[in-house]
Amino acid sequence: MGEVKVLLFIEDYFEDAEAIYPYYRMREEGYEVIIASPVAGKAYKGKKGMVLQSEIAASAVNPADYAAVIISGGYAPDRMRRDPDMVGLVKKMFEDCKVVAAICHGGWMLAEADLLKGRQVTGAQSISKDLTNAGGQFIDREVVADDNIITSRGPDDLPAFCKAIITLIRAYAKG
Repeated sequence: MGEVKVLLFIEDYFEDAEAIYPYYRMREEGYEVIIASPVAGKAYKGKKGMVLQSEIAASAVNPADYAAVIISGGYAPDRMRRDPDMVGLVKKMFEDCKVVAAICHGGWMLAEADLLKGRQVTGAQSISKDLTNAGGQFIDREVVADDNIITSRGPDDLPAFCKAIITLIRAYAKG
């Protein structure tokens, strides 16, 4: 597969820690992290003021080039799920047996992509009903892995979340 590449999804009002922690943890592992959003080259602002610039638009991503997609939380997933290219990319990554990881409110993207039916999932407590209504079985645990989907509740769970992502990338992508 060559160098392992990981997508990090952002939109305005992302949870700063949920974007930057996985970004640096994946880089520390030796993976190339590409920041993706609806618009390439646009600067997006986090809830706490961090600014990240998108490197690629979701519409331009070739899923075959990536081992995983990480969906940051905060209010960003509510914006992301309105972009058909971002939702379609999540669905395609899942179908291609790539790692699909969502933290906090990132589960909204999994619901929008119709990936939760019959799956165990976690996320922010405030969206537990949404995840259940989308067909998931909500479990209040720091990290839940169900096939190639990884979910976590929030910033306090970032170490377990990132560890699970790395473990699955190694298993699925031989990374």
